[in-house]
Amino acid sequence: MNLIGISINHKTAPIEIREALHLNRDEIIQLIGKLKEDTFSEGVVISTCNRTEIFVFPKYYSLNIDTAVNTLLNLKPVAGIKKEYFNKFFSCGAVKHLFTVSSGIDSLIVGDSQILGQVKEAFEISEDLNFTGTISKRIFDHSVKVGKRAIKETAIGEGAVTVSYAAVQVVEKIFANLEKKSALVIGAGETAELAAIHLHDKGVGKITITNRTQSKAESLAEKVNGAVIPFTHFKEYIHNFDIIISATSANETILGFEDIRNEMKKRKGNPLVIMDIAVPRDFDPEVKKLDNVFYHDMDSLKIIVDQNIQKRKSEIPKVEEIILEELVNFFSWYNTLEVVPTIKSIREFFDEIRNDELEKIKHKIKDEDFSKIEDMTRRMIGRLLHNPTVKLRELAESGNNIQDITTNTIILKELFGLDKERNNGSDKDMNDEK
Repeated sequence: MNLIGISINHKTAPIEIREALHLNRDEIIQLIGKLKEDTFSEGVVISTCNRTEIFVFPKYYSLNIDTAVNTLLNLKPVAGIKKEYFNKFFSCGAVKHLFTVSSGIDSLIVGDSQILGQVKEAFEISEDLNFTGTISKRIFDHSVKVGKRAIKETAIGEGAVTVSYAAVQVVEKIFANLEKKSALVIGAGETAELAAIHLHDKGVGKITITNRTQSKAESLAEKVNGAVIPFTHFKEYIHNFDIIISATSANETILGFEDIRNEMKKRKGNPLVIMDIAVPRDFDPEVKKLDNVFYHDMDSLKIIVDQNIQKRKSEIPKVEEIILEELVNFFSWYNTLEVVPTIKSIREFFDEIRNDELEKIKHKIKDEDFSKIEDMTRRMIGRLLHNPTVKLRELAESGNNIQDITTNTIILKELFGLDKERNNGSDKDMNDEK
């Protein structure tokens, strides 16, 4: 199989190179157009924030893999690019790499579930552009299956591996019903935004945003269907919230021990969960000594994150077993592509001989006798070819090395002259031998 793959990712290249080679949807469409011009028959282009992958089938085996690399760099010129930034894969190695990507074990965050959706989207683009074929469709069907099985059959995607998500998961353990709870998110940067989105996804009843820059607070609030309160006097409203997640860039604490103690008096014993995920911390850590205050900071949440990352890494061998199984399944199917036409040709070869011999006696015997001979020769050919056909198909479906399959089919073709034009003129040769 002449599939080739190239990959530039978080393991092979610095972030500035990955950013420079990132392709949006329009650029992927442009690149596929260029790849078609360079005599690639089918393939898929995947591009995320941490990787750009190209999997293509050349029309000719002699086409150099660097052609695909050069096509990419012609579309996206990058200064200081180095050959070692690219991993290159061929045939089975390319299929295995794609399965590894789809499973999430090759992601920057092990078990990242987003990559599976990105792989699906990439294939859909290729389909829309008529840049797919029977083999590439089958490969990507198996790659999607790998991703789904990894999620369903292992714990590779379980447990929070970002501080923002860990904070929300802790909140979820403290409060049984988040629909009746209200949350305040202090800050509107990336970490705060992720926390707000996770709260929204978990179904928190009401989300409020406060930030020094009002416009940023309003923008984040819109994303989570939340409200906004001015940063200048948000402390006055703390008692109204069950959950506070703070992730500002302040250089000193913005909420002290007395601030929280005074607000807790107004809550009349109702618990308050504080997730301080700012560095440096936004809260005086002494607030954890107050009754009914559940306080976590970056250090305690990072312990949770590190534990979850280790759990995910321990699941990698299970995912690798799934990848191996799907590789065997794919190549068992692929091997039959070589075998089935050969089996068909052998049967046609024997049927031609049979029909030719029957034609010679057709008018020399009675119709009743001819029918019996015709039936007898059909059964004879079936019995003669049954065992070789079964063995050849079993060999193909066993997942053995494709080179072995190819060798066996070549021998059969040579033995029976299946690649040569058959003209039924072999009678002369046979008569000469008599």
